[in-house]
Amino acid sequence: MVMSNIAAPTLDASRRRDLEKLGERFAQFGVNFAVLAPDGSLAVQMNGGRFASESDRLVEAGRQIFTETTERQYDGGDIPIWQLADAHLLLGVPLLLPPVASGYRDPAGVALLDLGAPAAEAGRSSLRDPIGDVEYFRELLRLLARNFQTTIRTEEQIETVGVELARVYEELVLLHRINTNMRVTESDTNFLQLACDSLTDIVLVEGIVILLERVIDGDKRLVVAAGSGLLDIDDRMAAALHRRLADELVRGREALLDSEVDSPFRYDWPASVRNVIAVPLCARDKTDTGSPRRNRGTVSIIGLMVAVNRIDKADFDSTDVKLFTSVASGCAVFIENGRLFNDLKELFVGSLKALTNSIDAKDQYTRGHSERVALIARWIAERVAEHEPLEEEQIHRIYLAGLLHDIGKIGIDESVLRKNGKLTPEEWACICRHPSIGASILRGIKQMREIVPGVLCHHERVDGTGYPDGLAGEEIPLTGKIIQLADSFDAMTSRRTYRDALSVEHALEEIRKGLGTQFDPRVGAIFLESDIDRLWEIIQEGGSDSYDTAHLADYGTAAVGTLL
Repeated sequence: MVMSNIAAPTLDASRRRDLEKLGERFAQFGVNFAVLAPDGSLAVQMNGGRFASESDRLVEAGRQIFTETTERQYDGGDIPIWQLADAHLLLGVPLLLPPVASGYRDPAGVALLDLGAPAAEAGRSSLRDPIGDVEYFRELLRLLARNFQTTIRTEEQIETVGVELARVYEELVLLHRINTNMRVTESDTNFLQLACDSLTDIVLVEGIVILLERVIDGDKRLVVAAGSGLLDIDDRMAAALHRRLADELVRGREALLDSEVDSPFRYDWPASVRNVIAVPLCARDKTDTGSPRRNRGTVSIIGLMVAVNRIDKADFDSTDVKLFTSVASGCAVFIENGRLFNDLKELFVGSLKALTNSIDAKDQYTRGHSERVALIARWIAERVAEHEPLEEEQIHRIYLAGLLHDIGKIGIDESVLRKNGKLTPEEWACICRHPSIGASILRGIKQMREIVPGVLCHHERVDGTGYPDGLAGEEIPLTGKIIQLADSFDAMTSRRTYRDALSVEHALEEIRKGLGTQFDPRVGAIFLESDIDRLWEIIQEGGSDSYDTAHLADYGTAAVGTLL
């Protein structure tokens, strides 16, 4: 019998090493440990030294457990433990994977314990629910299976966050590219063609066009201003699109979406159209300060962006609507002399802040922490720049590293983050992983690699006792030293579950005591000599617009721009 393979995750080299270490612990009890891989081979086999296990018997038992598990489709809620007795007493547990939206997944393998010759039931062979006097080992196997499933779930969540962050970043790059090309000397055709080409770099479609209202021979007509791919729109089709989109907007929708994936088409389309999206280019009345809900009294449609036939998925969705609407709004901004330009600029840093705020929100005592650390880090970097060469782009990266320094906490259990009492060694080890997790998430995005050192090293200490790598002195990058100081200052002056906030004076005294051990002496001295009262005023005001006479939203946009 050959067991069905799973696509992912598998028992790769890293997981095998972890299981081998666990097998060494079992061996101390004089029992043998093995793990059967999905392909029916023994991925791990550790001998306790008291007796030998028959490999063929381990494989046979593992296959029986695998088959029984897949037939019953256990979802991990009540992890089963099996007991098999003949010449030796065997215990087995499936290494279950967390369920996914599509349903059950085959186990990643089966863990087995060979306890040796049983005291009873010799000569019998049966696969049954666990009973008897081996409860201790059964519980160890159950803990192993639960920990395996939790680890897989955490890794998959981290991967999901990384993919989502990469998608958001691609959208930010697109919007930034459109914004930076809003030059007075640029023609409508070139700018709108740039918008189409940039959008199709992210959203794969068979065809896309932008239609604009033009007055031709005294009549208003929609004409193709830019586009790419296979999409031919004549006057009749353009008029039909305009009319149908207007009807959708009157109904309160943001866009026209039509396909026959879940139901028949609502409108008649050419035979080549499988699905279609159309969003408006709107000119908003100057007195209208709300979002364009397409009220005909305040908003007029000056054009359309239309795309057909999504290539990499069955239909356009709400995510596509948001992205298409953002790009179409950008085009309308360009055509309407930049009236909505400031709103679009805030999209850049807003997405990053929304992500960090979602992490801070895990703990009521750390809300706003990431934005404050970014602000303090920027302050320190600007003071350092007064004493030594530090380019403006590096200051921007330090600001972003401060904003994202705790992103790795997305992979830490909330019960550990919110715990009031003293952390256990295992919980502390879990907390110490968040810089590495954050660096791993950001390292996968090429444009963000330059801020990874600040995220990875913001808990290192100059005396070498920090984490995750125990770096010391000049081994710690300047960004890491600055973020660590900013993080510590905000932590000390903020209320936490285990203590009240320290006064600014008390916090500064603690920093002064920590120079040369926890904090870099040069960076710390520069911070202590700065106008802390002014910094504290800015923090209390939530980031005053008067800070360096620049809006923080504009600063965040400029900071993101250094990565593009």
